[in-house]
Amino acid sequence: MSYQVVVVAAGRGARMGAAQNKVLLPIREIPVICRTLRVFDNDPDCAQIVLVAKPSEQDTFRSVLAKENLATPLAFANGGKERQDSVYNGLLAISGREADPIVLIHDGARPFLKKKQIAAVTSAADDTGAAILAVPVKDTIKEVSEGEVKQTLKRESLWAVQTPQAFRLSLILEAHRQGMKKKYTVTDDASLVEQCGLSVHVVRGSYENIKLTTPEDMIFAEKLLEEEEKKQ
Repeated sequence: MSYQVVVVAAGRGARMGAAQNKVLLPIREIPVICRTLRVFDNDPDCAQIVLVAKPSEQDTFRSVLAKENLATPLAFANGGKERQDSVYNGLLAISGREADPIVLIHDGARPFLKKKQIAAVTSAADDTGAAILAVPVKDTIKEVSEGEVKQTLKRESLWAVQTPQAFRLSLILEAHRQGMKKKYTVTDDASLVEQCGLSVHVVRGSYENIKLTTPEDMIFAEKLLEEEEKKQ
């Protein structure tokens, strides 16, 4: 099923402790953003990639990606003050909006996404209007305030949300506009849909679909690549 994707790469990545945007860091000499975009470029169902980046970094991204020779049409959108602003700018750069396509929103720092996960979440969004990838949490989760445990949450009902998140374009645009109007601040796009009183379908993802956030994640990324090579 055809879709378009907004890839968000406009964050600061402070927890990575790097001197540059974390998605430009290499994993075995290949920048993270290249590995991420390859996933979509290698998927014939992907009709367009919109890369959201800070205006000051877009020339750098263009230089890095020039070596990739991407076959999928690529557009740039400007990163905003908050992630919500960046995603909204990316959504406005989607082509063919009058056809109301399925659009995926994905973190540029998640390079281990698989095509079967894309297909599953895209299909679910086509059926329901809104779908996300998520995995059940493994650890016991406690709510903590001022250094003290307030309650232990029921692990059976807790899922860790991933990207891509998939939506009918008209739905997610309206959710963002409502969020702006009501001044909602959220950490993922599905939350905006939830705030509108709409349902979000959950598709089971993969524990390997990690977001590279800290230096330890880069070590884990190397291990994942080693395991992938062994399977080939």
